Amino acid sequence: MELKNKITLEHGSGSREARELISNLLLPGFKNRYLAPLADAASFKSPGDRLAFTTDSFVVSPLFFPGGDIGKLAVCGTVNDLAVAGARPIYLSCSFIIEENLDLSVFKQIVHSIGQWAKKAGVLIVTGDTKVVEAGNADKLYINTAGIGTVPDGLAFSPERVRTGDAVIISGTIAEHGLAVLAAREELDISPQLKSDCAPLNGLTEAMLKSGADIKMMRDPTRGGLAAVLNELAEGRNWGIELLESRLPVHARVKAALEILGLDPLSLASEGKLCAIVGEKDAERLVGVMKREPAGKRARIIGRVVREPRSMVILETEAGGRRIVDWPRGAPIPRIC
Repeated sequence: MELKNKITLEHGSGSREARELISNLLLPGFKNRYLAPLADAASFKSPGDRLAFTTDSFVVSPLFFPGGDIGKLAVCGTVNDLAVAGARPIYLSCSFIIEENLDLSVFKQIVHSIGQWAKKAGVLIVTGDTKVVEAGNADKLYINTAGIGTVPDGLAFSPERVRTGDAVIISGTIAEHGLAVLAAREELDISPQLKSDCAPLNGLTEAMLKSGADIKMMRDPTRGGLAAVLNELAEGRNWGIELLESRLPVHARVKAALEILGLDPLSLASEGKLCAIVGEKDAERLVGVMKREPAGKRARIIGRVVREPRSMVILETEAGGRRIVDWPRGAPIPRIC
């Protein structure tokens, strides 16, 4: 049976059409020995004593944007959540909620993207699900992924280990994903074209861990950007974080566009960057290690942990002033992931 040109309710009903969608599109796209039996659950041996487990859902609009698509985002987002927890990502699940009448060619393109980026990240998609809802009850396609990874023995990421003087490191330029999605959605004429920084970070985090540097915490600044990540870390602590505006890596064309739009780069999502808090003595050496990796070639120290003001994030501006970096308010750019 040939697949139809559009996704129909039958594709999510357990019918022959559903089986054809799985057998002719999803299985070839994600082919591996764990998925092949199409069992209700994937069965595999635990590769280590300590496991990390995460889950995420993706509702980005539009489905395709410069530098990526919802499929790439689903893989990289879940891989990165594991990676910044210090885990080596191994297995993913992938479930689709598809709106009736979605062009099958669009779905094929996204499935191909998922398979391609899973391979690049070194993970296997071992289980999943497909549901179809009536036209008007979703926005083309939503994806849910879950991920499992192994955690090295002795790894102890915790805000409790953070001390005054520790360095705050970012792996590269910020705010690119959020702005790229906004530009694509609103059809903004920004030249040259902005691209999302969406990318897997597990190669970078593996190199960072192997360096032996005293890494206290890692986070990926997705929704809410660096402002949300750093406020989450500092909240309720007996220390604060001081950032230097002169050290914040923002690409010139991104900075120019944000100034026109009145948006703060600290509050916009980055999908291919990480932020780390590292012992002061190891910070410069770790930045050198990061710069040898493709995902960290623009890494730099952007601030430090300070005794006062406690539980707050402060930005020292290029003009010599100081301002509070608060939690982002509202949703200036909704549905960016």
